[in-house]
Amino acid sequence: MKHENTNGLRKRSEWTNFIVIVAILAAVNILGSFVFTRFDLTAEKRYTLSPATKALLSEIDDIVYFKIYLEGEFPAGFKMLRKETKEMLDEFRAYNKLIAYEFVNPLADVSSQERNEVIRSLAERGIEPTELQMRTADGTEQKMIFPGAHVMYRDTELPLDLLDNQINTAPETVLNNSVQNLEFKLADIIRKLSQLQKPQIAFITGHGELSEAETYDIIQTLKQHYQVELINPAGQISALTRRSEPDKQGAVRILPNFAAIIIARPTQAFDEKDKFIIDQYIMYGGKVLWLIDPIQASMDSLQMNESTVGVDYQLNLDDQLFKYGVKLNKNLVLDLNSASIPLRTGQVGGQAQIEFFRWNYFPLLNQASNHPLVRNLNSIKADFVSSVDTTSADLVKKTPLLKTSDYSRISGSPVLISLAMLREKPDERLYNRKGLNVGWLLEGQFSSLYANRISPEISDSREIGFRDASYPTAMIVVADGDLIRNQFHVPQGYPLPLGFDQYTRRTFGNKDFILNAISYLADESGLVSIRSRELKIRLLDQKKLQEGKITWQLVNTGLPILLLLLTGIIYLQLRKRHYGRKSTL
Repeated sequence: MKHENTNGLRKRSEWTNFIVIVAILAAVNILGSFVFTRFDLTAEKRYTLSPATKALLSEIDDIVYFKIYLEGEFPAGFKMLRKETKEMLDEFRAYNKLIAYEFVNPLADVSSQERNEVIRSLAERGIEPTELQMRTADGTEQKMIFPGAHVMYRDTELPLDLLDNQINTAPETVLNNSVQNLEFKLADIIRKLSQLQKPQIAFITGHGELSEAETYDIIQTLKQHYQVELINPAGQISALTRRSEPDKQGAVRILPNFAAIIIARPTQAFDEKDKFIIDQYIMYGGKVLWLIDPIQASMDSLQMNESTVGVDYQLNLDDQLFKYGVKLNKNLVLDLNSASIPLRTGQVGGQAQIEFFRWNYFPLLNQASNHPLVRNLNSIKADFVSSVDTTSADLVKKTPLLKTSDYSRISGSPVLISLAMLREKPDERLYNRKGLNVGWLLEGQFSSLYANRISPEISDSREIGFRDASYPTAMIVVADGDLIRNQFHVPQGYPLPLGFDQYTRRTFGNKDFILNAISYLADESGLVSIRSRELKIRLLDQKKLQEGKITWQLVNTGLPILLLLLTGIIYLQLRKRHYGRKSTL
């Protein structure tokens, strides 16, 4: 009788426990439907979206569809990129169910004739293929993959490149960097597709700046995401700023007309009134990308003569930039780590013989800090660049962005530039300057150049509502105007993509840098800051893996089975002991 009572109590206890557990789970699920939270237990918070991304996703009110061309048999690195892309999109979906995606293999089930048409169609829509060498049982084979996606929102479609190609960078590092930038890339493409009103930016003209043809590619690219205008201030006070409509109290504010302006390689002096207009645009919160050549030098001067002299440009901007916090030095930087130029070295059978030589006046610039603007960028090709120093500006934070290599030298103005140097091996002892900074980001409150000294030329400009100190704002200064200039196809003459060198067939990071710079200056969402996060990809040591291959195979196959057996034995022993004790009661 006692044994039956004990069994009855045990069963009631088990049912009570079961009901309590079910009730707790139900309560948690009900609570979870009202309170949304997620837990990220990874060391680097891999699956924690930034506040900027969450805010962006909360505003999406229609389906954003990602068609990703990463389906099929890939090497391990690309499998990782596919996996991380899927997991990041799943994280996006956790915050907004309108994010949809599909992985496809564009070359699956297509004939050899259709294959070329598919490749051409994808290239025309902005998705370029990547050639891979894959190991097979018979050796190696060439495989073409498309590490990109098309993203669609309502009636708009944009291409997305998921692979951050970098010159002279190991494939593992390239894939690691690509994974690190996934959140930024995915969020940025959603922002570009969904923004209702494009920010306005302007290229300043009227001072011998680069022509529309020379900036054609970057203008067309920027037009996808911004309203782009060409503005000649021409002494007009309202060129860059405007007066707002009176508010309820009758107050009128001065507002910038543009989210950012670009000053691209001026060659003629700025008069004081145009300088004042730009100055007051900055004082009222305007952003500026300065791309300035301190020295007049170009390859055009070397077309007919073997040598030329680089002299100072008289732009009348030195005092203004000095006041804001930088000094553009009157020199040219030479660097052993430089781009190559083609030269005709002879003629054989009526055909010109072309050879490539490293031209030390064309340094390959790299990131000078870990700032999101330049993080993981490809090398940037510069043409006759100068060094830049900072000056005293107490309320301005100065961050270096671009620098030359550790094998640099400086040649002061006037500079003799001669092709004869290509016939001689450079004296490496002269290239002893390490990492010369050529580009800076300035952020904070700037002092006006015209504080306490309104000149007669601009005395009638007080109507603008003069400010002698700026609202918090930012500017980027690079001592190379050609950074934004595209090449032209030889011999057909049409503009080529910015950063593409038709002679060496290499694509440099110029376009990415300009797009990042404008995005940072003109974008108030703060998405560019996402690029500063670092995700550690813990790769296996391939050498150790090969040396202990059999051991690791045994561990990976035998250890789980052994743990399962031990767990079963321990469970049986505990169960036997538990019920053995109760049966004696």
